[in-house]
Amino acid sequence: MKIRNRLFITAALLMSIGVYWLVDWIVQDVRLHYFITMEESLVDTSVILAAQIAQQTDGRGIHIDPTFGKSISEAVARTLDAQIYGFTKTNMNLRVVVVDRERRVLYDSRGSDAEGTQYEWRDTRLALQGKYGARASYEEAGVPDSFHFYVAAPVWVDGEIAGAVSVGKPVSSITPFMRQARVRLVVSSLIAFTAILLLLIPVSLWIIHPIRILTDYARNIRDGRKVTRPVLGHGGEMSELANAFEEMRDALEGKQYVEEYVQSLTHEMKSPLAAIQGAAELLDEDMTPEQRALFLQNIRNESKRMHGLVDRMLALASIEKRKGLVRAEPVDVQGLLDDVAGGLAPVLQAKGITLRRSVVPGLELYGEYFLLRQAVMNLTQNAVDFSECGGVIELHAETAGTEIRIAVCDEGTGIPEYALDRIFDRFYSLSRPESGKKSSGLGLNFVRQIARLHGGDVVLANRPSGGVEATLSFPV
Repeated sequence: MKIRNRLFITAALLMSIGVYWLVDWIVQDVRLHYFITMEESLVDTSVILAAQIAQQTDGRGIHIDPTFGKSISEAVARTLDAQIYGFTKTNMNLRVVVVDRERRVLYDSRGSDAEGTQYEWRDTRLALQGKYGARASYEEAGVPDSFHFYVAAPVWVDGEIAGAVSVGKPVSSITPFMRQARVRLVVSSLIAFTAILLLLIPVSLWIIHPIRILTDYARNIRDGRKVTRPVLGHGGEMSELANAFEEMRDALEGKQYVEEYVQSLTHEMKSPLAAIQGAAELLDEDMTPEQRALFLQNIRNESKRMHGLVDRMLALASIEKRKGLVRAEPVDVQGLLDDVAGGLAPVLQAKGITLRRSVVPGLELYGEYFLLRQAVMNLTQNAVDFSECGGVIELHAETAGTEIRIAVCDEGTGIPEYALDRIFDRFYSLSRPESGKKSSGLGLNFVRQIARLHGGDVVLANRPSGGVEATLSFPV
């Protein structure tokens, strides 16, 4: 599926969910406010009727004036033609119930059948206690349209509560208004939703346009065509991607990677090949057995050097080609450093070097054990090569913020200033203090590739007290 379609479908789906949730929330909120308004009007009506009955009552109890019931009955029976925001109200659907202090029904606008019976509802009970009395209940079980709101007000006579008036209204009376509000809200939301979807079409095309340009650019590179880098603005992600394509193109067209390796390897091979050739030519001449053995040993040493150089080149190339870890696992740092120390024990003993280790207990990092061991081993071997006999090398492992750091510190000669910027270059090496020989110059570059493969890095710096501190850092 094309990215444009994915963007469009994802945006439409998210908007649909958002619109549905918003409409549902607004409808529920509107419904609640309709109920609040309805209950508030019932409060006013019940208080007015209670005050009217109180005016018609003496101290001997509530007295229902015949005109009271007659006026309400006539109002209920009257046909109305009230136009309310597009709706026509044809009748008054208000129910009025009057009870005395003992909650006996004195009047019911629905008829006289209930008069004299006990009215056990919550609204009148609370009103007779001088509290706010309200309830919501079904007049007929299982009939949704019979759901009513009731509010009762006490009838005060000479400072005492003589009875209560309960006024009720069916919730269905506001259903048309709620239905109209819901329909208007849904229609408005659908119109807005459709408008946004239509707007998404040019927006998606605007987003996809630079991707199409880059796709065509990549295809031209693949086909070997000479094309210029597309201009996609400055500083944006697409511009960075275009730069990456351009860099890739340069690497492919110029074969920089291959040329660099071939040239470097050729240069490094010249010295051992020349030594082997010279020794072989001398072997054709007459010489003592001791001299012949010396030249043969030189040939073996240079062959071994060439073999090691090729092996290191292959190992470095394999690391550089990898895009991630293959056999990653939790690695105990203490065990890792112990393993390195054990592997270098003969060399350390030969030079009388003391290797000190300090590790935070329980420290672990996630990675490939073999590669991590190679990295620490290379740094420690370098420290041994540049340390004097009887010196001290320290291995530290600790956490620093969100990193795990492994440091190798020596007391050697340090790194000359001119070499600091090139110390990680391939085939760049410094002469060893004792032998004056150089290594393959691939070890530190190999260490850097391992560190970056694990999401970390390596830094070398001269110590103020002398020597070098090499620090490997890995994410926790």
